[in-house]
Amino acid sequence: MFSASQLTTEQKASLVQWAGEGATMSDLQRRLKEDFQLGITYMETRMLVLDLGLELQETPKPVEPKVLPAALVATGAVSVTMDHLALPGALVSGRVTFSDGETGVWMLDQSGRPGLDPDTAGYRPTQEDIQAFQQQLRTVLEKSGL
Repeated sequence: MFSASQLTTEQKASLVQWAGEGATMSDLQRRLKEDFQLGITYMETRMLVLDLGLELQETPKPVEPKVLPAALVATGAVSVTMDHLALPGALVSGRVTFSDGETGVWMLDQSGRPGLDPDTAGYRPTQEDIQAFQQQLRTVLEKSGL
């Protein structure tokens, strides 16, 4: 297992600098490989960060859901899309746009339980929108083979 004691002063200084510039864990691992020919695992990189007391300023990068071409169903004012890759912990997931323009994320967990997370906190769709959403969700799932 690789440890911080195996790094030179120059390498440690570079890690501190890169972390200060906003490098992610993967960036540090890649730069160690490119600049110093140190091929270490992600876990070893994580341990180096802990050993050196580095504070990474990682900001979560927005994940754009990838929509399957046939997953868009717009049979009224409500539209439903399905992600190409489901959210963590979900069997399937996607996005919904309601008739009033409000949007949200939907998912079905591994047990088949539905979940809806509106982008606007506290938003509640109308009963008509919920019914249209359920119908379109069923259509999207059927078209995808689920």
